[in-house]
Amino acid sequence: MTEPINESNESLPREVRVNQLRNLIETLHIADEIASKGYLISSSELADLMDINASAVTSRGDNWAWRNWEVSRVRREGNQILWQLERVD
Repeated sequence: MTEPINESNESLPREVRVNQLRNLIETLHIADEIASKGYLISSSELADLMDINASAVTSRGDNWAWRNWEVSRVRREGNQILWQLERVD
């Protein structure tokens, strides 16, 4: 979903690289909306947003930074951990 742009991507066609940037911008817009509206998201939803495994989300602890957001573990509902994003500029 949001492959990091790095040197290995330089060998990809320009159209592919631009499409990766579009996907990244869309992901960042989604994260901004989640943060600005105060939505809580589950570990699996956060993992999808970050393009990592859900276990990697929960193993990071209760508070950590991701790109322009502070990610905080807010509470547990049933068997789900809910997270909140707060924009850090």
